[in-house]
Formats: sequence, structure tokens, C-alpha cells
Amino acid sequence: MRRRRFISLLGGAALAPFSALPVRADPPDGCSVPAARDDGWPVAPVGEDKLIDRTALCKVTDRLAANANVHALLIARGGRLVFERYLRGDDEISDRPVANASFDPDTLHDTKSVSKSVASLALGIAIDRGLIRGVDEPIFNFFPELSDLRSPEKDRIRLSHALTMSMGLKWVEATPSTGNDNNDEARMHMAADPCRYVLGLPVTAPAGHEFFYNTGALTLVSAIVRKAVGRPLDEFVREALFEPLGITAFAWRRVKGDADAGGGLRLRPRDMLKIGQLVLAGGRWNDRQIVSKAWIDASMTPRLEATGPYFYGYLWWLGRSLHDGREVHWAAALGRGGQSIRVVPELDLVVAVTAGYYQDYSPRAFQVQAGVFKDVLRGIPSSG
Repeated sequence: MRRRRFISLLGGAALAPFSALPVRADPPDGCSVPAARDDGWPVAPVGEDKLIDRTALCKVTDRLAANANVHALLIARGGRLVFERYLRGDDEISDRPVANASFDPDTLHDTKSVSKSVASLALGIAIDRGLIRGVDEPIFNFFPELSDLRSPEKDRIRLSHALTMSMGLKWVEATPSTGNDNNDEARMHMAADPCRYVLGLPVTAPAGHEFFYNTGALTLVSAIVRKAVGRPLDEFVREALFEPLGITAFAWRRVKGDADAGGGLRLRPRDMLKIGQLVLAGGRWNDRQIVSKAWIDASMTPRLEATGPYFYGYLWWLGRSLHDGREVHWAAALGRGGQSIRVVPELDLVVAVTAGYYQDYSPRAFQVQAGVFKDVLRGIPSSG
């Protein structure tokens, strides 16, 4: 099965860590110790640093503050918030640049394609509730009004193919090389019927055979959830996912009445971390099963070989990294510009990062995302 390259979401493969960057003075006492807040996160007591190497992680974030446009780094281990630091940097809000913004626990951050992985959880809940029969449902079953677009090749497209980026439709994703408007993502958003636009594209490969990153798949997913539950995706997510998680503030952009599941979600970093903790716990939060473990397991199962060394599940990236000389596996929600939620079950670890590299597709931008996670792993003891 052939792999397609789509590097704008990813941190790249193992790249140089930040150890070569200049180090500031030793971090002060209490550096990055999370404050207790009424948001459902249990916080590790001050001085209980067996779960992380706080001094090493504080030095990492000092270097990031001096040399990178990273906005926040949060770590949970053993089900507790153990590290939290917010920085300053250039940002974008609704594609408008914001210079030298200051970030804190209450700042909503653009998660970009992390939105896709959240949409996967919502779809799983709809299936759990019997509102959608399953992932083997033909895609046109959800869109009878678009039956004029059907063909023998397109009739083979299943919901699972939208979830694994393998619909086999021609697609040009938004990147700087294509400009702001000369790509299928922009044309889809401008179309009178975005779903018709996506399903009207020509077939380039048999469905399910080839990974090809396609944000248009999420336009279909968003519409499918709306049709199944009777309200837009963002409203369903609020009731079915965010309220049980204690997520009280978010924003989700809509396009033509549907939530932009491909990249329109803004969340606080602590709430991004909750999404990761939910996945780590098999769909549970505070002893409540929010998403079935069956859906979590299905989503984290490698379905296709994707970009570089990665695999893809149901809208979740799957990879592996070295930790203390051994390989550990992780699942991740990754978004353009350096946004990420990484879940490492073998270390009982969740890491959330926000950054501002939205328009930077240089190796430096990819090095930052890969380097941050690599350096975080260096600050995680093997047992805690």
C-alpha cells in the first residue's frame, strides 16, 4: 500500500532535541507546578516529583521561551496534572496574526486538526448510542440527496474510509504552496453544498487502499453526526463529551451551518489534556464511561500506513518513540502549527502542546514539535 506525504500536520521523524540550545539559569522553586482549579483535574502535590523530572522539564520550557514559538506545555501522569507552563508568542485568531500574545489556563487556543480526533470521539458516542449503525455503512446511505453523484467506485466508500483518510478521492489540501484559495479545502468551504463538493470529486484510488490526507472527509463526518443526532456536531459534543468532562469553555467555527470538524475547534490546554486522559483511560473520566472502550480500542488500532513512520487509526495518529532505550507506543491528535495531544499508555502519560507555527512549513517548525515531545520523554522516569 502506497504512502502519501502530508507533512504540515506532523512534527516529522526523530529530529535534533533542544539540548543544543542555550540554557537559562536554573528554574526557580515551584516552576510549572500546576495550580489547583475547580476543573476536575487532580493536581500532584508540590514536591512529589517522582512522576517527572521537574528541573529538566523547566529547563526545556525555558529554552522554548527563548527560542521557539511554543505557547503551552502540560503533562498528566498517573491521572494527575503534574506539569503546566504557559509562555508568550505570536498567534493567529481566525487567520488574523496576533503578535506576542500571552497565554494562561483560560486562553482558548486554536487546535487545528486536533479537531478531527475530537470528532472521532463524538462519532463513537453516536455509534455507542445506536444513532449510527457502524463504520461499515456506505457513505451515500447518509446522503440520499446526493445520489446523482454515485458511481460503482464511489458506492464502495464506507464511513470507515472517511475515518481513515482512504476515500480514494482526488484532493489538494491547503498548504502555502497552493495559496489560501487555490486548494480543495478552500473551494469546499466556499461551495454552496460542501458535502456535494467533496463527494463530487473524481476517484483516484479504490476506497480503503491508500492513505491520502483529506480534510473534506471531516465535512462529511460533521454532516453525518448532525443527520444522525438531529443537531450540529458542536452541540452534540457539548452535551455528550464536553459536559461530562467538565469542559465549560470552547468555540467551534461553523461553515454553512455545520461545525468545521476538520480544524475549527478552540480549546483550553487543560481541556486538551482531558481529551487525552479520556483516551488513556479507555473512554472513562471520573468513573464515568463517556465513550465505549470498544470505540477507543478501534480508534487506536492501526488501519493504514500513513506519513513517514506513522500509522493511522480512526482519525488518530499512531507512532512510537524511544524512552530509556526501549520503544513506547503512542496515539496522538495532531494539528497544524504544533498543536498536539499525545497519549503514551506504557508510561501512563498524556502530553498537550500548543504553538504558533501555523504558516511555517520549514524543517524548524517540524523540529520544534518533534523535539518538544522527545525532550518531555527525557523528563519522564520509567516508573512513578
